[in-house]
Amino acid sequence: MVHVIGERAGDALPANRRWRAERGSVTAEFALTLPAVAVVLVCCLSGVQLAGVQVRLQYAAAASARSLARGEDPGSVAGTAATLVTGARLASHRRDDLVCATVSAPASNAPLGLLPITLSASSCALAGGQ
Repeated sequence: MVHVIGERAGDALPANRRWRAERGSVTAEFALTLPAVAVVLVCCLSGVQLAGVQVRLQYAAAASARSLARGEDPGSVAGTAATLVTGARLASHRRDDLVCATVSAPASNAPLGLLPITLSASSCALAGGQ
């Protein structure tokens, strides 16, 4: 009879029976970690997408502020902002010699659509001769 240090005599299994007893453990561990990895991947990709929407919102805010500073119609400027970012809303105000525009839009594909996130960006431009 072979004794293994630290184990009782009845607890030691021969190598071939121990291998058979551990069969499938890697599959079970993989099945447990795969959903966690998938959730992390979805969150990372959603974050990248939100960053892309934020960049487009900033561009739309800058373009809207410049257009409003040139004296263009606020309705057409709001339409241009909505064209640049789907579902965008434009708010504008004057501050001294500046015309400021804030463009906001809901994040349609936030992580699995569970979080109601609204992104916004603001920009100001010097009012041209007014």
